[in-house]
Amino acid sequence: MKKITGFTIIELVVVITILGILAAVALPKFFDITGDAANAAAKGVAGAVASGTAINYGTRLVKGVGICAAGGNPCLKTAASAEWCDPAILGLVMTGGAAQLATVTVGGSFQPATTGATGACTFTSTSGGVAQSGTIIGVVD
Repeated sequence: MKKITGFTIIELVVVITILGILAAVALPKFFDITGDAANAAAKGVAGAVASGTAINYGTRLVKGVGICAAGGNPCLKTAASAEWCDPAILGLVMTGGAAQLATVTVGGSFQPATTGATGACTFTSTSGGVAQSGTIIGVVD
């Protein structure tokens, strides 16, 4: 007579129970991942805009007064007290421009009176999430 080996029903039930508990604990973490992704997207755009305005300001410092133009070439300038938390303005200082800003809603208010003034705009993903802040450096001369 051959001896048959294998798992008992009790062992199988214990393993299935443990897997069920693990699934109940782990699955809710994956359901909330869309909010984290939306926040990360908005934070990325905020960082890109902040870097773009810093490079814009640096170009103005290197090239001097009078070189910046309203069209953003070689750097962007606006009239004093113009609103910078506007996708049309911010799109001129970053690579990808309007296409990048189409993924977020821009909020806040920043109207620099002088070149080098800093302020903040908020960026919220169109997919949801919370507003992310980006520091903006204005060029107005």
